[in-house]
Amino acid sequence: MDTKYIVEYENENEFKKLESALKKYNMLAFKKLYFDYFPKIKAGKILGDEVKREGQFVYYDLNLPTDAMFVKVHGEVRLHYKVDINSKKIVIISLSPEKILSEGHQSELVTYKGVMVSKEEKEKDMFKINLLNMIQK
Repeated sequence: MDTKYIVEYENENEFKKLESALKKYNMLAFKKLYFDYFPKIKAGKILGDEVKREGQFVYYDLNLPTDAMFVKVHGEVRLHYKVDINSKKIVIISLSPEKILSEGHQSELVTYKGVMVSKEEKEKDMFKINLLNMIQK
């Protein structure tokens, strides 16, 4: 496709907060997003898995590379966006996991055995990490 797409945000302020936390805590995913995926998406190459269709919008989820332990504790890091087929517009919706990323933006998170730990659910996250480490041995 040679078609250029216009990129907008559904809620730019919220997305920028999640993005800054992603940059701080997961540089690999951030670099892949900005230097590989965004240029391809703007050039018209739609990446990721189609989630649903609603009228003229097609919703996509794009998995970003991250540490396997992080995925097991907090979930996949994903970019959520939708494409307006008629107006050739891409609307960036959000990044997930939103809870840990928004918490990381609000305050400094600590790590336990190399994985970010939520301040609100510290015990639960540490339990998951310990359990996963015991299973791997």
